[in-house]
Amino acid sequence: MSGVVRAAWRLGAAAAAAGGRAGRPLSQAAGGGGGAEAEGGGNSSGSGGSGSREAVERLVRAHPVVVFMKGSPAQPLCGFSNAVVQILRLHGVEDYRAHDVLQDPDLRQGIKNYSNWPTIPQVYLNGEFVGGCDILLQMHQNGDLVEELKKLGIRSALLDAEKDQDKK
Repeated sequence: MSGVVRAAWRLGAAAAAAGGRAGRPLSQAAGGGGGAEAEGGGNSSGSGGSGSREAVERLVRAHPVVVFMKGSPAQPLCGFSNAVVQILRLHGVEDYRAHDVLQDPDLRQGIKNYSNWPTIPQVYLNGEFVGGCDILLQMHQNGDLVEELKKLGIRSALLDAEKDQDKK
């Protein structure tokens, strides 16, 4: 098992042991409140189809935090997608858009073409491609993710956890 995968599993175990920061599932039905919204693309093709550069750009720019993953936040279908969900959960990021690329082959290829990055998951912050699981994990470990979230007006839950530790 690679170091990234081991670290991702540890992250998942730590989040589970903590009972999940928010105490409720990240994913809720679309339009159902402040949780992540999971969306499959349509299976349309052609110049305006789900995999077109224009369609992908609309998705990437539709929300400050966007994740293209395998499965949904409530049910990730690969370990790397799960790790991204767990990292966001640890930081208390609940309001983001998740797109299941397994539901739409055109979107799956389109996002890879758009970013020029061959793998899924892919994370976008404020319309900018950040990277995949390995990059997000590295940003989490070195503190850069806290700073990037702050630029989006999102306060990382880890800052509050640190403050709580300091009081003890």
